[in-house]
Amino acid sequence: MLISLTEPKNLLSDLLADYSSQVDYLAIRLEESQGTDILLRGHKIETLSEGISIGGQVRACYKGAWGFASFNQISTLKDRIEEAIAAAKLIGEEETLLAPIPIIQATHIVSLTGKDPRQISLANKKELCEHYGQVLRSIDHRIATVSVRYGDSTQKIILATSEGTMLEQSWTDMEMRFAATARNGETVQTGRETTGSRKAYEDLTNLDNQVRSAAERAVNSLALPIVQGNTYTVVIDPILTGLFVHEAFGHLSEADMAYENPDLLEVMTIGRRFGPENLQIFDGAMVPPMLNGEEGEVHRGSYIYDDEGTLATTTQLIQDGVLVGRLHSRETAGKLGEKPTGNARCLDYHYPPLVRMTNTWIAPGNTPVSDLFTDIKEGVYARNWLGGMTNGEMFTFSAGEAWMIRNGELAEPVRDVTLSGNVFNTLADIEAIADDFYWDESGGCGKGGQNGLPVGCGGPSLRIRNVVVGGDASEVGS
Repeated sequence: MLISLTEPKNLLSDLLADYSSQVDYLAIRLEESQGTDILLRGHKIETLSEGISIGGQVRACYKGAWGFASFNQISTLKDRIEEAIAAAKLIGEEETLLAPIPIIQATHIVSLTGKDPRQISLANKKELCEHYGQVLRSIDHRIATVSVRYGDSTQKIILATSEGTMLEQSWTDMEMRFAATARNGETVQTGRETTGSRKAYEDLTNLDNQVRSAAERAVNSLALPIVQGNTYTVVIDPILTGLFVHEAFGHLSEADMAYENPDLLEVMTIGRRFGPENLQIFDGAMVPPMLNGEEGEVHRGSYIYDDEGTLATTTQLIQDGVLVGRLHSRETAGKLGEKPTGNARCLDYHYPPLVRMTNTWIAPGNTPVSDLFTDIKEGVYARNWLGGMTNGEMFTFSAGEAWMIRNGELAEPVRDVTLSGNVFNTLADIEAIADDFYWDESGGCGKGGQNGLPVGCGGPSLRIRNVVVGGDASEVGS
């Protein structure tokens, strides 16, 4: 018999009362999720599914060690609790250090501002994907293949702990991804666009212009020259800024990364300067009620309590160029003697919570965007993203489109632009922070095998010196 989330709270309370004395900490999570997955590739719908997933997880901590078990049948819950406890006791040898948090007994919903995707038929969602596929294909005969991906998920969870927390939460997340690949002989170029929302199904409709731009970039790039690889002063747009702050800096701010790596912990010393005095970096779920009851914004990484029952906060990571904070679970906060920040998140009940970003952003500065180009004799202006990777403090990102900058003005467009560097050096090399700002709702973050966790990224345009730009490798300078 599958789990029912109708009236499980008494059961959870009884089980916690029976087993809590055997460990230092015990938590049970029940989850019900409902979602849609559609994939169109070329002219064909390859995936078209709706589903309901019901299950749960048990986490037990004993002498600093964790036991974990997941389940789909309520009849096995007692067995899973005993398995998690046995696993923790088998390896526990140290002290359990969990930063204290208030006990919560509450119900919270991240409310939609428009249509719930569950109110939209599967046929209508399929029709939307086919429409966007037609938009991508219609741009040019050189479009070789296109893809459109649609996904939505509504999750409802109940979290009960041995400390007395009984928390019920629910939210809905939606995402669409578009790609068009153009071919001319042996030259192949791809354009991509991604968008998402935790607000309304309408946010995924009427996107023809955005979808069209992906195909147009792919076609236009076919005839562009490859950028001459070198070290340049670079201006990046807010979308690339958001990608940079999330991928290159945000992951290094996750305290489990630092705690498990003594060398990184030494580098990420609170009070160390990393950037100019006008650099401010934040991470926060930003869902009301937050910050003394003031209303906040809802983005892809928004929620009210994290998956340990810690109230979501807005954490300043860099203030005036100096590292002042990091992102925590209760365990990392306890081990490092710092405050929990509400950043323990799991993708679903199959996985334990990890320290994860929510919505991460660089605050805007006061430089007009046009002034970012002033006095750049030869540089590169990069917009949007095509892909990227990070390895510790090193990063490489591919721009969706780019232009050369010559004598302070935009010049010819170029392709195959990759931006590489060391995140700490790059932060220090920020020369100017613009007064614009944009939220990118396209984020799906991966860590520890939990891929596609919704996040938000934001920022202004930036001017950065000494960025290694790759294109024609034979021309890369020092």
